[in-house]
Amino acid sequence: MTGLVWDVEKLRTATEAAGIALWSWNVDTDQLELDERGYLLWGVPNTGSITFEVLSACIHPEDLDRVRASFAATRDMHGAYETDFRILCDGKVRWISARGRGDDQGIVGRIMYGVFLDVTERKKAEEAREMLAGEMNHRVKNIFAITSALTAMSARSTTTKDEMVRDVGQRITALSIARDMVRPDLGQQKKAAELGELLKTLLQPYANAQSQEDRVKIDTPRLLVGEKSASALALVVHELATNSVKYGALSVANGVLDLECTVNGGVVTLTWRESGGPPISKAPGRSGFGSKLVVSSLSDQLGGSISASWRPTGAVITLEISEARLGA
Repeated sequence: MTGLVWDVEKLRTATEAAGIALWSWNVDTDQLELDERGYLLWGVPNTGSITFEVLSACIHPEDLDRVRASFAATRDMHGAYETDFRILCDGKVRWISARGRGDDQGIVGRIMYGVFLDVTERKKAEEAREMLAGEMNHRVKNIFAITSALTAMSARSTTTKDEMVRDVGQRITALSIARDMVRPDLGQQKKAAELGELLKTLLQPYANAQSQEDRVKIDTPRLLVGEKSASALALVVHELATNSVKYGALSVANGVLDLECTVNGGVVTLTWRESGGPPISKAPGRSGFGSKLVVSSLSDQLGGSISASWRPTGAVITLEISEARLGA
């Protein structure tokens, strides 16, 4: 290209378009000079000359020592350098990238030159990606833990490979159903499910299959179940239903399950009452009730507890759940 002259005006236009602030540093006097954009970027008054100590008052305390060390070492560095750090400007955090060349490359007289870039948006994007990666890592670990617990639970309550495959599949499906009911769509706010609808959906496979109609009866006030608690509640309900299918009312065609809920003083009491099943002569063993996963889900995630009464007419299991936790 001919006739292109990079005069001061054109250079200024280019740096402003790119959001670049210019600085110079006298290595003998420690004086810094910034262009107008530099002063605006740092949020300090344009005095024509400034020192690093003045600028350091704006640097985030957690980054200050690192920036001091980097600043002092620039002359000994070989080639280009880049130092990213935070400053506090008008009460807000801003990210700045200081760039230049070390080993006295490009020094004119005793003055070195470089640029400042506002990289706040880039850093925010990086932090968002790190947060997302951390959240995904946390969720994957939870999935592994839940899958391991479900497999162990199914191994205790099944006798054949096919039964175990079917049982694990049903448990995972129960979790998926509960998750779908409360999981927000992309770009939407988190949603909650009504407790009655959630219980109805989870117990639907047992309601009418090869049995009398309305064998599962649900009576609950209008309570909302949040995203965090829905998975835990689904695990508990599925464990109780599985035990009932194996040993209790849901194991016979005429068995009935009544699920009643009351709220008092911030405590949600969910009563699981079975009738019409095989007579109960003694309480089931540890594998049939109160598994570690159920107890921990109620205690750790739902802030509640579980108790049972093994009556000849059928099991009566009482779940007590924190109302505040239920909606979380």
